[in-house]
Amino acid sequence: MSTSPPPPPPAPRTVRDLAPGTVGMVLVGSSVTLSGSLVDAPLFGVQAVRYAVAALLLFGLARIARVPVRAPRGREWLWLAGVASTGLVLFNVAVVRGVAHAEPAVIAVAVACAPVLLGVIGPLLEGRGPSRRVLLAAPVVVAGAVLVEGTGRTDAAGVGWAALALGCEAGFTLLAVPVLRRHGAWGVSLHAVWMGAVMLAVLTVCVEGPAELGTVSPRQWAAAGYLAVLVTAVAFLLWYRTVAAVGSGRAGLLTGVAPLAAAGAGAATGGGIPGPAVWLGLAVVVAGLAAGLRPERAPGGPAGALPSPAPLPAAGPAAPVARKPRNAQESAAP
Repeated sequence: MSTSPPPPPPAPRTVRDLAPGTVGMVLVGSSVTLSGSLVDAPLFGVQAVRYAVAALLLFGLARIARVPVRAPRGREWLWLAGVASTGLVLFNVAVVRGVAHAEPAVIAVAVACAPVLLGVIGPLLEGRGPSRRVLLAAPVVVAGAVLVEGTGRTDAAGVGWAALALGCEAGFTLLAVPVLRRHGAWGVSLHAVWMGAVMLAVLTVCVEGPAELGTVSPRQWAAAGYLAVLVTAVAFLLWYRTVAAVGSGRAGLLTGVAPLAAAGAGAATGGGIPGPAVWLGLAVVVAGLAAGLRPERAPGGPAGALPSPAPLPAAGPAAPVARKPRNAQESAAP
């Protein structure tokens, strides 16, 4: 009597699942110096052009790669519009208005708290309970990011804008969870970006006036182009791919990489060698990431094998089952 061999154990999840999101956060954090050159540029107009260029790029790349991009339907429009309005539009407003009442470090520290919100709310949206390991690691990552960013002075209005920036940073990921299952990283990125471009174009016409774009210098347009290509089109795809692969809770820990990349970029561009607090923060963030992202033993499986995350919930009724695969401050804005 012959017996069939037992099924192979689940393949362990490797760093390949976390690498895209890590690279995305490095791109976001390293854009600090470039984004600083846009402080005097028309906010809504330049951002509208940035996201329009990113949308065209994503559309062209999807066609070349033959990646199907589905049209939103039903409640998916609301989820995707939520991603665009919070993560792309309101985030920029919160950062710009916030720095008028608070030092930039205050906004950065608030945004650095995102791993806590993502670790608690994200798994619930995905239909499972929060990971105890992620919940313990998230405050460690936040503490390290605070050491890297430092603190600053603020008033009551600055605290409010900082809180809004935190909510928008978390919304950029959380509001995408219900639609990632059907649309994937390509679809969510493309739809959120073109919707954000439309919203910002309307604000440009109503608030600033298109004529203000004539005041943008070639250097500022070059910075906006860099943000459109690498910090928007590329970073969005990489980030949502990791969120779909490992879940929003674990992926949220990677936002702690952005302040580290920002500090490194500042040092590389003449900002000087970071002080002891920054180096301590770097060590704390790395420790938090190592604790929260290390492989767990799956029930009945070998060490290093991770239990598969619960499938992402569908955005609307009868959505077909499909699998898988932004920011410190506007310097780290999506």
